[in-house]
Amino acid sequence: MLSYRNDVVTDHRCLRLLRVGLLGCGRQGWRRSRAVKANGDSLVVVADTNMALASVLANEMGCEVAADWQRVVVRSDLDVIVVCTPNHLHAPMSIGAMENRKHVLCEKPLATSPEDAEEIVKMGRENELKVKCGFTLRHHPGIQQVRKWFDGGLIGQLNFVRIRYGIGGREGYDREWRAIRKFAGGGQLMDQGVHALDLSRWFLGEISEVFGYTTNYYWKNADVEDNAFFLLRTKTSQVASVHVSWTQWKNLFSFEIYGQDGYCNVEGLGGSYGTEKATLVKRDFEEPFTEEIVSFTGDDGSWLNEWREFTAAIANNREPLGNGYDGLQAVKLAYAIYHSSESGTSVTV
Repeated sequence: MLSYRNDVVTDHRCLRLLRVGLLGCGRQGWRRSRAVKANGDSLVVVADTNMALASVLANEMGCEVAADWQRVVVRSDLDVIVVCTPNHLHAPMSIGAMENRKHVLCEKPLATSPEDAEEIVKMGRENELKVKCGFTLRHHPGIQQVRKWFDGGLIGQLNFVRIRYGIGGREGYDREWRAIRKFAGGGQLMDQGVHALDLSRWFLGEISEVFGYTTNYYWKNADVEDNAFFLLRTKTSQVASVHVSWTQWKNLFSFEIYGQDGYCNVEGLGGSYGTEKATLVKRDFEEPFTEEIVSFTGDDGSWLNEWREFTAAIANNREPLGNGYDGLQAVKLAYAIYHSSESGTSVTV
């Protein structure tokens, strides 16, 4: 079976290698660094205010280390800046990088407000630079398989999308930066919820109306939500129904799309989410339970797939998959859901 990654590798063979600076040396920084190195690009420098953390990553990757991100983005020997820091730093770092003529891959959410996200997109457009938001789920093999089935017309016109996505948190989760509004911009809706918003838009198209509810069931000390429930509707009345949760207790990912002629779903993302499986079921009133199931095992290749797609976009001067505009729209939708939750009414987007 031909995967999206195979197509990207073919596209990648003639690309010029890129010189990369990475900001933020936590878990995402490690993942992004490994993808850069695995692709053969040059990881020149990593930066973090925690120099002990940064030094460990720099030693592993054989690159320079820095404490000040502002000294990194001005360097003339870099082509790309990768931003893997807490959310409130995404906008100043991305904008600073583009002011110095660097392409940007920024982790999701693109920013903590629509205004900041809009400024990032504007900077990329005005400076003719590529902006990629870290929507890694688009590059998971199960999602790619479902997209292939959908684009091939196997389930017909799309009717609705249903997503459940959650984790169980950990001891002290409500004291981490993700649970502090001024750093994160919101709770689970701005965390895994942004992925759900992006996948909904990728399959449904633009959203015209939202209705949502956010709450704290368990992490009472946090000033952000630990659960979000919401509906998204298009102008043609297609609907996405979504629940994202920090109180799932056992990690879960479930993505379903239903059309006139059948449905597809993805269950699991590997690791603690369970084996990733994509399923296709055709509408058949005579034999309604015939399924085509594809399982994906082994290491998570989505980080490398996403990096390769981004480098191909730079080389071919095209928009990357999950670009800055997509990141902006996800933040706008999240804010509309917050407004809906506060007002108790649906919100037109």
